[in-house]
Amino acid sequence: MKIQIAGPGCARCKAVEQTVITAVTELGLDASVSKLSDVKEFAKLGVLMTPAVIVDGSVIISGKVPSVEDIKMLLQKTL
Repeated sequence: MKIQIAGPGCARCKAVEQTVITAVTELGLDASVSKLSDVKEFAKLGVLMTPAVIVDGSVIISGKVPSVEDIKMLLQKTL
C-alpha cells in the first residue's frame, strides 16, 4: 500500500502525516508513507484542498486533519 500526504508542509500536514503513521502502525499494515509537496503533482491527483491523504492513487481525505480512528477506518475499507 502506498500512502501519500499532500500539502505544502504546514503544521496541519505534519499532524496528518503523524496520524497516518500511527494508524498504519496500529493496524500493522505493510505500507509506505511519503510526503507530496509539489502543488502541480497533487493537483494532478485531484487534490483541491490540503492536507490530503492519498492511498494507492485515490484521495481518501482532503482539507481536514482526521483522527487516528478515522484513518484506521478508511484504511481498512481500502484493503
